[in-house]
Amino acid sequence: MPAPTPHIPTTASGGQVSYAIFHLARAHRARAAAMLREMDLHPGQELLLMHLLDRDGQTQSELLDSVGLDHSTVSKSLRRMQDAGLLIREPAEHDRRVMVVHLTDKGRAMREPLAAMWQSLEESSARNLSAQQAESFVRTAYAIADAISSRALPQEEST
Repeated sequence: MPAPTPHIPTTASGGQVSYAIFHLARAHRARAAAMLREMDLHPGQELLLMHLLDRDGQTQSELLDSVGLDHSTVSKSLRRMQDAGLLIREPAEHDRRVMVVHLTDKGRAMREPLAAMWQSLEESSARNLSAQQAESFVRTAYAIADAISSRALPQEEST
């Protein structure tokens, strides 16, 4: 199947890979958001749930590190998720300023629906790719993410 050729603005012609990433990320996020709405979740909340399902009882700082979102986004998401009955936050015994996040039974019950949603998203995202293309894409995507991350570090340290 030939690859579609989207209209790339002339100002982005020197950044075709970056424009393709932007286009892909936007489409993927929109599809994921629609699926998450059906589960009464907001984008990003599924990542917090998945990390808590792997290891319940993490501090908010640990969750921040694992999902790579900013503090205000995680804090707002956790508050919404607590209001929805998916988790509880309580001060740590060793330091009352540190908040520890635990799933409720309702939050733990999200394991199977999240796994099914993620599988469905994967199937729709990769349906036009061969197994080899999908494997190559994953390697390429992580290589690009690594390049972006390693490039950003020296600039951030110098400021």
